[in-house]
Amino acid sequence: MQQPPQRTPGSGICNVSDYLRINAEMHPEKPALLYPVRITYREMEEMVSGYSFGFLKSGIKAGTRTLVMVEAGADFFELTFALIRIGAIPVMIDPGMGIKAMSTVLSGLEPEAFIGNFKAHLFRLLFPRIFNTVKVKIATGSVSIGGSQRLKDMITINPDRYISHASSANKTAAIFYTSGSTGPAKGVIYTNCMLENQFETTKAQFNIGNDEIDLCTFPLLGLFAICHGNSSVLADMDMVHPAKLDPAKVVKNITDFKCTQMFGSPMILDRLADYGIRKKITLPSLRNIISAGAPVHRNIMESFSKLIHEDAEIHAPYGATEALPVTDITYSEILMISSEGCNYENGICIGKPVKPLEVRIIEITDEPLESWDCARILPVNSVGEITVKGPWVSGGYFRNYSGDRLSKISDNISDETWHRMGDLGKIDVNGILWFYGRKSQRVITSGGTLFTIPCEAVFNRHPHVKRSALVGVEKNSSGIKRAVICIQLKSGFHPDQRLLHELHELGCSNLITRGISDILFKKKFPVDPRHNAKIFREKLALWASKRIR
Repeated sequence: MQQPPQRTPGSGICNVSDYLRINAEMHPEKPALLYPVRITYREMEEMVSGYSFGFLKSGIKAGTRTLVMVEAGADFFELTFALIRIGAIPVMIDPGMGIKAMSTVLSGLEPEAFIGNFKAHLFRLLFPRIFNTVKVKIATGSVSIGGSQRLKDMITINPDRYISHASSANKTAAIFYTSGSTGPAKGVIYTNCMLENQFETTKAQFNIGNDEIDLCTFPLLGLFAICHGNSSVLADMDMVHPAKLDPAKVVKNITDFKCTQMFGSPMILDRLADYGIRKKITLPSLRNIISAGAPVHRNIMESFSKLIHEDAEIHAPYGATEALPVTDITYSEILMISSEGCNYENGICIGKPVKPLEVRIIEITDEPLESWDCARILPVNSVGEITVKGPWVSGGYFRNYSGDRLSKISDNISDETWHRMGDLGKIDVNGILWFYGRKSQRVITSGGTLFTIPCEAVFNRHPHVKRSALVGVEKNSSGIKRAVICIQLKSGFHPDQRLLHELHELGCSNLITRGISDILFKKKFPVDPRHNAKIFREKLALWASKRIR
């Protein structure tokens, strides 16, 4: 059995699992997890050490691609740290995308080991072709299935030795798949350097202290809290399907454990704000709130701010699995930029780049750009595609040549890689980035190019409109489309001729929407399963095409 290099505890960082070891040495009895079970840093470190030796004994070693499909909990954190510690490559995928999408995405992964819960192993048996390369199968829980070993039987105690694989900075440390909510899911390659930079940067950028009690609503971000040395409360919710959350239970988590910080998608903040305002509940312990995953509209931050202390801060960072965070802005900064309500007709303000990241706006094109020399950088206040490079920006996807060609640009001068975010925006004279929508969802008409955020903002002004969506219906094979606005009304309102007339007048009142004459009503928009906020405009476009002549 191949053993990874050995080192003496306390001699520094070999890989990011050493953050756990250092925290266990500094405050062994401090809780790493508070809920649903209480586990100290010493106890978690002992479990990670035991799993590390057990995994090596089972055949999982440095470089072994290990697909992990385990729900949030102590097992998830411990086995992930153990895999990283021995240099294996944990692969994470969002099961919320559905079985069919997962089976497609994972068809080229060729995992060598698999760790999953009972349902995940049923998925393995249902799609055996995906898993025919797997040599080591491990099941969480008390029951093994389909020839798997039980995770709890993997623990191997070796108190005289300490394992920490000394991986190079640019070696693959993990593969995290995108959610698939804005295109086919892709496996983002994370290096040790990326992870370490993310842990350090997020702590500084979001003013995270050393004694925070963190409410975790997204499992991977729970790893950050442990690396930061803080205590985590796992939200009492289904993290695979967060839209189903019971806000009363999450509020109870915050109040029972006096959580000081939390991450939540805009949908989660909106649900908690609605519940808290209705029940006249406040959350005075929270001082640091981070929301991302979809555009965080000002009205959501305004509502949530009513639940928290006036000195608490709401951060709305912008980024993606490939690069997070890219920019950051707080609610107080938004109020300083514009004391009046913002309707987003000039885009959504998403803040200044997080240093030392570099952000540039380039001319919009759907074609690959072979080198940075081929990119045309646009001047201030010009709308184009957002590109970014820096120490926590992924350099590529796993076995996805077409994804790399369309999303990556080589910079021959700096020998770095620029990532094309696939989002449109502009940088103003103050260096602030404004978001205009997805590049793939822009609508090219005979009168010009329309962007989703500004156009939808016009129609969202109507008090009966819950949300709107700009889509394009094919007119001919030239790519020129007919712009259509789809409208989802607030509960209790129904479409009629008067409302249709008012919406037409709204559209004609603004230069950017004056050419849109087609308005369709839909009771419910198709949205992403995780954040319940990203509208599947491609699906709406197909629906609209059947109703527009």
